[in-house]
Amino acid sequence: MTDQWIPKNKADLMSAMEREWKLLLSTAEKLTDKQMTTPDAGGWSPKDNLAHLTEWINILMGYHMDKRPAHEVMGVPEEVTKDWDMEIINPVLFERNKDRQRGEVLDGLKQAFGSLTAKLESMSFEDLLKPRHANDPEKRPLLLWVLGDTSEHFLEHRETIERGIKENQHDS
Repeated sequence: MTDQWIPKNKADLMSAMEREWKLLLSTAEKLTDKQMTTPDAGGWSPKDNLAHLTEWINILMGYHMDKRPAHEVMGVPEEVTKDWDMEIINPVLFERNKDRQRGEVLDGLKQAFGSLTAKLESMSFEDLLKPRHANDPEKRPLLLWVLGDTSEHFLEHRETIERGIKENQHDS
């Protein structure tokens, strides 16, 4: 995390989030229905990537920001979240969302992003700089989770979607 960009203030944060959000949506909205539902080499379609982002925005708000139990926020059995293992959590979230329709996934993502934006607007930047976990020896600020589940996550999955589309073009 030493090379991670950290915004200087809330305007910087919101600007970075909005920039990556717009790029992600622009990429998603250009896709045909076939492209949106065609899995990449890893088995995820662009729609699956977008549903995944919605889940993690909701986890950011419910678990990291509101400090509710992770399993309650995710609506999964407690054992799914006990070790915070992405190899367990992400497949459970994938299975829950894989059969959802494109419009439903996009609407859910937009709604989650709107809720998060409103939540962040109501917080001070100082609150985002407070340690996420009281017992964290590194005293990592909540801001790191916000970045990780928004602008950084949007970039990561937009690149994954773009790579998958290119792979699938070469295969057809």
